[in-house]
Amino acid sequence: MTARDVKDILGARVLVGEDHLEVEVRSACGSDMMSDVLAFSKDHSVLLTGLCNPQVVRTAEMLDIVCLVFVRGKKPDDAMLEMARERNLIVMATGHRMFSACGMLYSAGLHGGAI
Repeated sequence: MTARDVKDILGARVLVGEDHLEVEVRSACGSDMMSDVLAFSKDHSVLLTGLCNPQVVRTAEMLDIVCLVFVRGKKPDDAMLEMARERNLIVMATGHRMFSACGMLYSAGLHGGAI
């Protein structure tokens, strides 16, 4: 699956990284707790979260997460978007709740796997 597929499935808006949408996404993680995301630690994944702070971008960079999707209509501020742009991260936003967004991606074949 590509990041463009994630965008289409979730009806998401791309906030940063429009030119990187063909990147492969192999798995997904949904969490507002970055400690849980750190335990997930899979590369080429998408992170779904409602947490809007710079730690999300830093965590994504550490784990080779290629795409951030902010759920529940959350929108990161300009400083976070600039951090993501500098790190070549794709950032999207969707109005779906996290449970629904994760379920939609899972149904489309994107799995998280066991820790």
